[in-house]
Amino acid sequence: MFSALPGRPVPGPYRSLFTDRTFRRLMPVFALSDLGDGMSVVAVAWLAFALGPEGGRGALAGIAVASYVLPGALGALVLGRWMRRLPARRLLVTDAALRAVLLGAVPLAHVAGLLTPPVYVGLLGASSLLHAWGKAGKHALFAPLLPADQRLAANSVLSTSLWSATIAGPALAGLLAGAVSPAWIIGLNAATFAVLALRAGRTTLPRSPVSPVAGGTQRGLGILRRQPELLGLLLVTWVFNLAFGPVEVALPLFVSDNLGAGAGLLGAYWAAFGIGAVIGTLALGAARRLPLWPAMLGIIAGHGIGLLPFALTDTALPSLIGFAFAGLVYGPYSALSFTLVQDRAPADSLTTVLAARGAVLLTASPLGAALGGFLLDRTGAPVVLVGCGALMILIAPAGFVVLGLYGGRRRRQRPSHPPAGRARCTD
Repeated sequence: MFSALPGRPVPGPYRSLFTDRTFRRLMPVFALSDLGDGMSVVAVAWLAFALGPEGGRGALAGIAVASYVLPGALGALVLGRWMRRLPARRLLVTDAALRAVLLGAVPLAHVAGLLTPPVYVGLLGASSLLHAWGKAGKHALFAPLLPADQRLAANSVLSTSLWSATIAGPALAGLLAGAVSPAWIIGLNAATFAVLALRAGRTTLPRSPVSPVAGGTQRGLGILRRQPELLGLLLVTWVFNLAFGPVEVALPLFVSDNLGAGAGLLGAYWAAFGIGAVIGTLALGAARRLPLWPAMLGIIAGHGIGLLPFALTDTALPSLIGFAFAGLVYGPYSALSFTLVQDRAPADSLTTVLAARGAVLLTASPLGAALGGFLLDRTGAPVVLVGCGALMILIAPAGFVVLGLYGGRRRRQRPSHPPAGRARCTD
């Protein structure tokens, strides 16, 4: 809900959110590290192309991109026994410090002439080992600080920062690449994480509750399994991410092969998607009351509808508008999803549940991208893109069916009469 007071154009929930001193101190460094990661989206692949042997540069680029993401899932599963005991702030600081050190070693190894492909992939992989825990700590950090009605706004601001970085980060990396090696761009990303670690480490926070029960991430998965609503959210989000994975592979081919255009138009597609996502996230985050499950399933269906114009290959305009619409409806999904987990998960296990959730979800998009590459060799980019949209549209009604069955089961389990010895509440 937006404030109607003159001279106060900031939506009410955001204005009250930024009155919190801790949020004001940390949000700028979150945005800075998001920007650094946005630059690395381009720099990681570019540096791999420079290091790779003739005929193997594409394979090295794929391995490098995967190594920057997938080890986080392994770290969430293997290191849970130790990491789950740390409060949210310590998780965030530990992950940021590790990324600062190991990513910072990339330009140093480049200058020393030691940056071989194995060294490069090893540094990227090791730097991401704790990232699922760091991300969990980031989103669990404000749960004890903010009232429940401000969590959606806080998650929306965090998501907006990420989407803004997908617009500005690659563009800034493109400008810098004309003057410096991609290794130094990765070094800049390391510097942003160093700033995040220092600022978060010096910020005084209430101690986040940690679970005394053994089990690590396996316990987080156990909590998800015992709560059908959270398990349903995880499954729906995993399939959604799986369906989106082929888009990242098919879109470049659609631009080059079907439209006969270059990288400039590809950048325009992602810019339109990112701008739409920023607008959608901010607009939805301003709403105080929102039925989360219907909204998330509607987002999935709306995103699928936005991919259907890729069936038209004579001009870029319909698919460009459709992709912007897909970003507009997709942007709020992460904020809504994290808000639902924060509301439903036990407070003393929130970081463990978020880390387990992240470990599972990290596998979906790479698997979808691999599946998309397999399908592209046998069909074409428009078929893959439209097929992804159709799958997303089908996910939504399936989710409503599951939600209806879950709600019906809860109603059947609810006692129709008060337990013996207790009076019926009549208010």
